Amino acid sequence: MGIDGLLRLCDDTGILQHSIHSVPDRAHGYCVDDNARALMLMNRLPDDVLRQCGRLLGVFAAFVQHAWNADKGEFRNFMGFGRNWLEEVGSEDSCGRTLWALGATAREGKMPGLRQWAGKLFACTAPSALDFQSPRAIAFAMLGADYLLGTDEEQTLALQILEQGADRLLTLHAATARPDWQWYESVLAYDNARLPEAMLRAGVRLGRADLTACGLETLRWINDIQITPRGYFRPVGSGSFGHAYAPPRPFDQQPVEIWASIDAASAAYDVTGDAIWLTHARRAYDWFAGCNDRGVAVADPSSGTSRDGINPRGLNLNEGAESVLAYQHASYAIWDFIAKVG
Repeated sequence: MGIDGLLRLCDDTGILQHSIHSVPDRAHGYCVDDNARALMLMNRLPDDVLRQCGRLLGVFAAFVQHAWNADKGEFRNFMGFGRNWLEEVGSEDSCGRTLWALGATAREGKMPGLRQWAGKLFACTAPSALDFQSPRAIAFAMLGADYLLGTDEEQTLALQILEQGADRLLTLHAATARPDWQWYESVLAYDNARLPEAMLRAGVRLGRADLTACGLETLRWINDIQITPRGYFRPVGSGSFGHAYAPPRPFDQQPVEIWASIDAASAAYDVTGDAIWLTHARRAYDWFAGCNDRGVAVADPSSGTSRDGINPRGLNLNEGAESVLAYQHASYAIWDFIAKVG
């Protein structure tokens, strides 16, 4: 797996959000979402790849640290190219993703100092998660808390985030689900599989069968509606957003859904031991190689880059940070999954 597609988006400040084809677009600056996901990627890179980009560990960590607005008790999200913050407080989802990255780094960071930094910043910033209303923000924070509990089961705040978040998602599912709609909301959105993944991780960590049952039921449902009649993976398109109890629309399809689907399938395998989940994960990953509605390759393994997705006209030729990071993460996730199944 190449790394050039990622490196071209990075500078001494962080990773730029967008590109015009393969050219970084400075007009849109940076965001903490992408820098947090980039920090997580550094944790899983093999040593030979990390030698090419190891300096970025400090760059991404510094961006996340600087994004914390202590006066507001929240993370900022958007930064202009001139290193000027464009807001005082970011969205709940961006804060949740940042907590997820901090939890992951506290457990998987390459250096002891980095792990210690991430754990301390999580402890300082995570109380905000207790007030999240966004289901995805709740799920992201739960995933970060689960990572942190993997380092120390006595992390009281992380345990509270995991328990409270799981109960909140369970309540949302009970209030929203119908026989033909096994979901946490009346609408579909993005990063969909992160919600059942968070429930599965919480169920294992907390020893609660009700959470794992809900996670499996909702993951099976979201998987079923993302398989085409020809057996390809069709991620929920962004055109689906905001339409209550409506079947998913096919476009625009975005790479972040692939990464989420693989991670959720891996979590389901951990619970069930059923290799069918690897089949689901492989189907999702093959979307990058052309097993999709347009029959086009979305990603390039030699450079490690990915296009921004598939729209009604065909391939979106831009290569933004979210897409490139999703492809990188998805690749390492599927390889880890294959190795786990054996």
